[in-house]
Amino acid sequence: MMNTSNANNTPQCYSLKSPPFNYTHPISSVYFSTIFSTLGITSNLIAFIVLIKSFRQMRNRSRSFFLIFLGGLVVTDFMGLLVTGSIVVSFHFTHFNWRQVDPNCHFCNFMGMSMVFYGLCPLLLSATMAMERFCGINRPFERSTNMSKSRTVYMVLMVWLVAGCIALLPLIGVGSYHIQAPGSWCFFNISSKGSDMVFSLLFSLVGLTSIVVSFLLNTVSVVTLIKVCCGQDRTQRSRDHEVEMMVQLILIMIIASISWCPLLVFIAQTTFSRHRLHDLYLLLYLRFATWNQILDPWVYILFRRAVFKRVYPRFDWSRSSIMTLYPYFRETARRFTRSSLGSNLGSDETGETTQSNVTPPSTLKSPD
Repeated sequence: MMNTSNANNTPQCYSLKSPPFNYTHPISSVYFSTIFSTLGITSNLIAFIVLIKSFRQMRNRSRSFFLIFLGGLVVTDFMGLLVTGSIVVSFHFTHFNWRQVDPNCHFCNFMGMSMVFYGLCPLLLSATMAMERFCGINRPFERSTNMSKSRTVYMVLMVWLVAGCIALLPLIGVGSYHIQAPGSWCFFNISSKGSDMVFSLLFSLVGLTSIVVSFLLNTVSVVTLIKVCCGQDRTQRSRDHEVEMMVQLILIMIIASISWCPLLVFIAQTTFSRHRLHDLYLLLYLRFATWNQILDPWVYILFRRAVFKRVYPRFDWSRSSIMTLYPYFRETARRFTRSSLGSNLGSDETGETTQSNVTPPSTLKSPD
């Protein structure tokens, strides 16, 4: 009876695992946590300063909208590393006992919510940025009338609200937050039972869906942008800023996919397979996911035309479009988009070319 009573009185976050943990794997050492947190916070600070400077100098509307989304992404990554990293690093240096510091699981729930919130936000923001670029490239006139800076800010706030609502679900009974080995962090319980299974699948599916949506929309946007840049009207309007934004967005998508897919697939696989959770794999995949917050800011810091101009100052950057710098690629891309998509634009251009090269029958003279 005493054991049952003690079990019933145990706070939920310590019901499955309870400190202290005898876990000494190198991946959970203080060096990993300190290096990851310091590098990530520094990178996002640099990116935030660069973004503010670029936003003040920006005159292009679509570029300014994109910078607002990037600013939201940088702020999210910075706060995520600051909040979660400070807790983890503090634990490794002080080795505090969670049961004594947080007997009612309030602190553990807060960290679990932070892990979920700051984990989903970059993925949801990447998908939102892909939607914005899709509309900007494929529906430019419709977007220009409906889009404003205040609406862009509202979209970022809406992403934060959605991620926050998902993070709050374990507090109302859908899922549960528990302390994880080596005792330095809290996360939701990855299980195949009851509400824990529902929340585990929800987290995994929301993340994977965001990546798939980003991939599909970015693919369509890239193909459309290639068609526009390689079209006959390519000299009428410069698309350099749109090419630059798409390059940055694709790199953000690639980094998010490589960083987060292992963890998201691992969560779904563990839930469906009903196998015991491997703490080492969870920590390893979590480290992979952390790289997303570290590498994201460097995409904007490094992959800008201003940086390329400084690196290659002798290069001619005064062309009307980046695509004109590569004639062979331009012709290859034009053939690819025509043959693969079979669009009306391509067929019309082909028909016009054929008609222009054929001499009308009425102008031919028979030899006398």
